[in-house]
Amino acid sequence: MKFWNILVYAGAMGLTAVLGVGMANTNPQQPEYEEYAVQRLTSYLKKDVCNQTSKLIERLINTNCDKLIDSANPQIRQILSATTERQDLIFFSVYRTELKVSNWIPSYRFETVGVFNNFYTYTAEQQ
Repeated sequence: MKFWNILVYAGAMGLTAVLGVGMANTNPQQPEYEEYAVQRLTSYLKKDVCNQTSKLIERLINTNCDKLIDSANPQIRQILSATTERQDLIFFSVYRTELKVSNWIPSYRFETVGVFNNFYTYTAEQQ
């Protein structure tokens, strides 16, 4: 019986070590988060904001909303990079973004965890 307990504990410790090393090696870095955040924000802007603008406004400024957002992609990345704080916890990272562009546009707060080369946004709220 004692042998089986030792075997079970050793197996559990080995599995925990392998999982920990795997998590540490797949902890995504800031550039990967920025790419993820730009894709999510661009998708949101195209889906929700562009659909709310009237076609009259688009004709007045002589541009397409989707194309305008695509052309602003580098600026969006710079803004996200400047407003994001990363907390590296070895096995995973927590990213906090306080997105405030101007006083006329509402600000947003996002919290995202990065683990196993994936991102999971668990807080997205308008301030």
